[in-house]
Amino acid sequence: MEFMIQNLSFYLIQVDGKGEEAEKHVKHFQTLSSEQYEESDLKTFLDGELTKIVKRKVDRHAKSDSAPTKIGRFIVEPGHELTSNPNYNLFHKTRFAEDKETFREACDQLAQMYIETSAVRGGALVIATAKLTKFFDDPFVFIMKCDFEPKVARITDASTLIHNVEMAITTKNMKSVQYPFMPEEGMMDAAELKIHQSSHSRYFEDFLKWVEFEKSMPEIVKSQVYGMVKEHIEETYNEESDERVEFEQAMEEWAISPKRELQERFSTDQVVEAASQIVEQSPDVELKVKLDHVSVKALLSDFGDSIHLAKVNGRYILMIESESVMFEKGFSPLEFLKPDELHEVIQRIQTKE
Repeated sequence: MEFMIQNLSFYLIQVDGKGEEAEKHVKHFQTLSSEQYEESDLKTFLDGELTKIVKRKVDRHAKSDSAPTKIGRFIVEPGHELTSNPNYNLFHKTRFAEDKETFREACDQLAQMYIETSAVRGGALVIATAKLTKFFDDPFVFIMKCDFEPKVARITDASTLIHNVEMAITTKNMKSVQYPFMPEEGMMDAAELKIHQSSHSRYFEDFLKWVEFEKSMPEIVKSQVYGMVKEHIEETYNEESDERVEFEQAMEEWAISPKRELQERFSTDQVVEAASQIVEQSPDVELKVKLDHVSVKALLSDFGDSIHLAKVNGRYILMIESESVMFEKGFSPLEFLKPDELHEVIQRIQTKE
């Protein structure tokens, strides 16, 4: 997968101070044409990076909220065109700039937008348009941000050994925006882009104010579960009953709690039915549960089939059916166990004080 750079602008971002008091500056260093880029050191520095960005895998609905790579879509009101979106217009202007001056003007706007984000750090910002000639006549836009690397040294000679290098940058952990998004080789979606950033940061959500990012699977499942519970409340309780008020308050707390205890409100059949509706749309939804210090990771579809939850003498029991039991890493005597019959285990639990 070979890209041919059309135009490229290089900027230096400097941040002095921290928080709201920080002073942020962006300085344009150079804008290169295709020919100038081929003869520059940037070609060696960025060699293979565009391919890596495009080939980086991304789930449309990430498995976690902190996934570093996401798909974004330009926000458009129903009945309106993409040209009603300011972010789209700027990307389009950058992508189809007819000369270096127009390209530089668009890049200046992007760079200024970028330094206005709340969490921006010092480093180098590189904005380029590049063609993937194997598949497309129209170019891609790439925005790449390299943070400064602290304590970088360069080996010099036998007398001085090393030389400190200030404002060093590397492509390691480079943040990027790719527009348009290429869902498959040879396919392009002008309404979507792909971002990659550190999982703990939210640079691009701040930078691209008119782009919405696909919800993660946990967000989708949470929304579905909340909708099912709300529907149950409306069907089961009178509008102003104390039970309904108490249930609704409990659900509000549930919705904002990162760690939640078992609610004990629905029967097994009701939960299995609710889970089946979610699994029908998303078969790979995970189920993670912790009982005291024991963690279990499975699929939501396993509940009611091979995973069962019960209660005996006020204590919870999680039962897992399987064809085999495998052990990894640490060794233990448990590996030589001849399992008891289920009724013996249950009897032992029931008589436990």
